[in-house]
Amino acid sequence: MTFVVTDNCIRCKYTDCVEVCPVDCFHEGPNFLVIDPEECIDCTLCEPECPAKAIFSEDDLPEEFRDFVALNAELAQQWPVITERKDPLPDAQEWDGVSNKLPHLVR
Repeated sequence: MTFVVTDNCIRCKYTDCVEVCPVDCFHEGPNFLVIDPEECIDCTLCEPECPAKAIFSEDDLPEEFRDFVALNAELAQQWPVITERKDPLPDAQEWDGVSNKLPHLVR
C-alpha cells in the first residue's frame, strides 16, 4: 500500500508533507506534488501534515480519485525529488477546496 496525492494539491502545492517524509518519496512538478509508490513506506506521516487534505492512503482513496494512483506513479518517474519545504503557490488559498482541478495540472 502507498499514499496518493490527489486533486486538491493541484494549484496549491503545499509542501508541509515533504518535511516529514523519511524516505524522500515526494516529487515536484510545476503546480502539483506526487508520491512515488515504489519509495513510499506507508509511514502515515505525510497525510496529517497536508493543509489541503489532498493525501490519502491507497486503501482509503475515494473512488473519484482512483486515477491519481497511476498519475502519481507516472509523474514520479518524470519529476525531481523534493526534500525541503517551500512556500505554496501564490494563489494556493484561492484554489484550496476547488473541485475537479485535474485540467489545471501542468506536466
